[in-house]
Amino acid sequence: MSDRRRGYGGPRTMHKATCADCGEECEVPFKPTEGRPVYCRECYQKHRQY
Repeated sequence: MSDRRRGYGGPRTMHKATCADCGEECEVPFKPTEGRPVYCRECYQKHRQY
């Protein structure tokens, strides 16, 4: 099981993006894909489905 956990917990690479809602620059822990919206932390909470 320890082999599957290798690599987790290390520093994340953050990528700059522009929020699709408010237009503010933000950083996300994944490489944004063209054509898919990226939201800042505040706007993401508004779009999150429960």
